This record gives sequence, structure tokens and C-alpha cells, in this order.
Amino acid sequence: MTEVVVSGRLICGDDAQTAIVERLLPRHVELTRAEPGCVAFSVLPTSEPGVWAVDETFVDAAAFRAHQRRVASSEWGRMTAGIERVYTIQGS
Repeated sequence: MTEVVVSGRLICGDDAQTAIVERLLPRHVELTRAEPGCVAFSVLPTSEPGVWAVDETFVDAAAFRAHQRRVASSEWGRMTAGIERVYTIQGS
């Protein structure tokens, strides 16, 4: 079993996107950390306004795919779909 590790940045293009992230992020983090197979999950603001550092680890590719499916249909997924993400994914 190979862990899946995601790291990168979530980059808001304007104040409206930043406000959406700030409002929805706590619940998104809570739900993700509660998922079976989530080893670690953090989305933290950087020194750059509107930019968050993303670090995620899942036990395997199946757990990561389940996370992606859940997020796609969540409020977070719908409301942040247009926000730029620059990620590297290892182990998928």
C-alpha cells in the first residue's frame, strides 16, 4: 500500500474568493480529517494574501479517490471550483 501525498497551494484571485475560502475552510478541514484513510490534512495561510499551503496524506489511492469524490459534491467543492490549485501528487 502506497500513501498518496498532495502538496501545493490554493491561490485566490480576488477578495471574494478569499472570503469563500475563509468561510468554508474550517468545515472542509473537519470533514476531511474525519474521512477513513486520511492520515494528515492541513490548509494554512501563507505570508502571501489569498494563498494557502496545502498538505494532505492519505493511506492509499483508494482513500484519496474517495476524498476527491466527496469533495466534488460538497459545498467546498462547488464554491471553490474556480479557485486555482497548484498541486503535486505522489503515490496516486
